[in-house]
Amino acid sequence: QVQLVESGGGLVQAGESLRLSCAASGRIFSIDIMGWYRQAPGKERELVASFRSGGGTNYADSVKGRFTISRDYARNAVYLQMNSLKSEDTAVYYCNARVRSSSSIGTSYDYWGQGTQVTVSS
Repeated sequence: QVQLVESGGGLVQAGESLRLSCAASGRIFSIDIMGWYRQAPGKERELVASFRSGGGTNYADSVKGRFTISRDYARNAVYLQMNSLKSEDTAVYYCNARVRSSSSIGTSYDYWGQGTQVTVSS
């Protein structure tokens, strides 16, 4: 019903930058929150950054000052600009969206992208 497609991952050297993109498609009335999570091998999935409709943002302490999340409401898209990348940032990054399919007061559901690999070599 709703699909999220990520792009922009890759392999970079420490200190370099990447920009991740995610676009949602399907039956969408509105998206309350879009964000990025990441999961390294053997680790739990963690929130990297989120962008709430209305303008509120949240960042993990480990990425504050280095990563910037942004939204394109018209395109149902979210972006993550990642600067000064560190080896600790290596993970699969997942796009997340909390979607209302039919109305502003209807039930919202979380959808996830398939993930995009980010590898930072040191």
